[in-house]
Amino acid sequence: MNRILQKEHFSEKVFKLVIEAPLIAKSRKAGHFVIVRVGEKGERMPLTIAAADPVKGTITLVVQEVGLSSTRLCELNVGDYITDVVGPLGKATHIENFGTVVCAGGGVGVAPMLPIVQALKAAGNRVITVLAGRTKELIILEKEMRESSDEVIIMTDDGSYGQKGLVTEGVEAVIKREKVDKCFAIGPAIMMKFVCLLTKKYDIPTDVSLNTIMVDGTGMCGACRITVGGKTKFVCVDGPEFDGHQVDFDEMLKRMGAFKDIEREEIHKLDEHPAACEAEQSASGRNAEWREALRKRMKPKERTLIPRVKMNELDPEYRSHSRKEEVNLGLNEEQALTEAKRCLDCANPSCMEGCPVGIDIPGFIKNIERGEFLEAARTLKKTSALPAVCGRVCPQEKQCESKCIHLKMGHEAVAIGYLERFAADYERESGQISVPEIADKNGIKVAVVGSGPAGLSFAGDMAKMGYDVTVFEALHEIGGVLKYGIPEFRLPNKIVDVEIENLSKMGVTFVKDCIIGKTLSVEELENEGFKGIFVASGAGLPNFMNIPGENSINIMSSNEYLTRVNLMDAASEDSDTPVTFGKRVAVIGGGNTAMDSVRTARRLGAEKAMIIYRRSEAEMPARLEEVKHAKEEGVEFLTLHNPIEYIADEKGRVKQVVLQKMELGEPDASGRRSPVPIPGATVTLDIDMAIVSVGVSPNPIVPHSIPGLELGRKGTIAVNEDMQSSIPTIYAGGDIVRGGATVILAMGDGRRAAAAMNRQLQKA
Repeated sequence: MNRILQKEHFSEKVFKLVIEAPLIAKSRKAGHFVIVRVGEKGERMPLTIAAADPVKGTITLVVQEVGLSSTRLCELNVGDYITDVVGPLGKATHIENFGTVVCAGGGVGVAPMLPIVQALKAAGNRVITVLAGRTKELIILEKEMRESSDEVIIMTDDGSYGQKGLVTEGVEAVIKREKVDKCFAIGPAIMMKFVCLLTKKYDIPTDVSLNTIMVDGTGMCGACRITVGGKTKFVCVDGPEFDGHQVDFDEMLKRMGAFKDIEREEIHKLDEHPAACEAEQSASGRNAEWREALRKRMKPKERTLIPRVKMNELDPEYRSHSRKEEVNLGLNEEQALTEAKRCLDCANPSCMEGCPVGIDIPGFIKNIERGEFLEAARTLKKTSALPAVCGRVCPQEKQCESKCIHLKMGHEAVAIGYLERFAADYERESGQISVPEIADKNGIKVAVVGSGPAGLSFAGDMAKMGYDVTVFEALHEIGGVLKYGIPEFRLPNKIVDVEIENLSKMGVTFVKDCIIGKTLSVEELENEGFKGIFVASGAGLPNFMNIPGENSINIMSSNEYLTRVNLMDAASEDSDTPVTFGKRVAVIGGGNTAMDSVRTARRLGAEKAMIIYRRSEAEMPARLEEVKHAKEEGVEFLTLHNPIEYIADEKGRVKQVVLQKMELGEPDASGRRSPVPIPGATVTLDIDMAIVSVGVSPNPIVPHSIPGLELGRKGTIAVNEDMQSSIPTIYAGGDIVRGGATVILAMGDGRRAAAAMNRQLQKA
């Protein structure tokens, strides 16, 4: 897959590549694009598909060397493999019989224009194509364009071929001589801007393609946001084609230059060298002899007098400059044994009521108390696919620990999360990693869309029940939000990788770079024999506040910022992906993602890193531990303030934020007191970077690709109590259902869906 089959040199810096990509070739339509990545440290790069051959299973890309990533791609030769090719993405071009259509293509923009020209001609239009380039050598695909156009006009800046002049002159000549019903323009942003100014004068509807400003391509980062008709749109999800008369090109041109200085430096890299049975219950249940013996060793009162263990941590000053070293160091054996003794092994353990995945909490803790650490890990893995992850990032203080009997007695809860992490880490470090018991294979195939916590939890449970499970992931890494959203100082990638490897050992198959709803449809999955589908595609579409100046350079969503730093490792010198190193950074929001962002900014050299939150600290949804860690690392908290405007400099870069001072009013539907503006009370702060972390919305790609699927008011997938959608064979869980949830709640959805789907499939 992704092998280069042909390479043609169009000009000094423009190449045509024919690439092996059968699934993309089969699904591609005019206007679609792919995301390409070269090398494990490569940047994600959007490229429109110029042509596709579904019979041969190939797609054609035309690439111009303009920066480090595109140059790396152009340096590959026939027979080489491209690391990742993901797609097809974007909305297909709307094609109908408009009448007479002018298609204006400039530079490499001619390549994505070709399939549009072909489709327009097939629909019965009179197609007049205007090709433009600085010189004759930069005019590409002329032969192919002539084969599908009624007329081709060539314009060159220097007059070396065709007519001398700009693309707008060629377009206007056509408009003046005959009636034009529609115009398409693809090329450099400045070219599209002036074509649109021209056609607006003549009142000719004009569509433009804006894929050059994308980063991720799947809607999860928000980097490609633009203003269209006064509203913020995402190019990768809402486009890439838009009404050119509505696009704010000036804003777009400034945003396109956001990383120019970094890219200029990065290009120099090229100069370098290259359910248990009764017997099991009796052995491990509360009435097991060893459990009874443990309870008799200490009186409950003695257990409650043991103080709660304190987590070992890196020094705050040191860790605030260390991006990948984990802050929490875990418990040692002595600490774990002592903390485990605090558990009273209750007859009716209320802590389990607070666990969304139903972990046998007293069972694993009592195994730790008796020194059977590996057995503790095995107990965890009976119900949790990701114990080492949950032990680190789940908000136990709001779930299992909030139900602990110790709290009712005026003591601190048992450190369930710390002990979960200890057991999982001990097993991993021992090298004796257990694989849960797997039922005999039943030959039934089930598909999972998304490899985040909900998808992985579902996959683990279905694999244990004997199903053939395939997980389809849109990105080039398995793990979803665990990889792109949570920094390594909280959740190291190696921890996630071990959990995923364990699922692989259980028989789960992982397919990367495959977008369900684009690369493959749900109907195609069903045709391939998948009897059940679990959608766990997440809620990766970032929300913005839609305030003046929000689209200024160096204002980005937390999704974009964390994806660049976590998934793409942009802060490392050997990464091709750029990231801004802000010195005065404002992070808007009060959740865990906001804390992750501001603590990351501090590690990337921010001298002043601020949390700006419209409520008080008491209302912050972030974990108390995260707030504590942020403060220890020098993060400033500006509560009861809310941004109302960003001010940019002459280059379009943010330089200030205007904050409205707030006070707390009456509680809202969530139970938190609503923030109310204080009239006339504002403050302006100097900043050079802002990260917006005010929530996410469901990614629409998967839900909108399934005909007849019932959606909720905010675009979530509507499900019943068994996580079953309006289509009986499709289940869903996690953020795509909840709109935003914790790792453990998503995992709970996966477990519930697995149990329900199993019941349904066994009846069939």
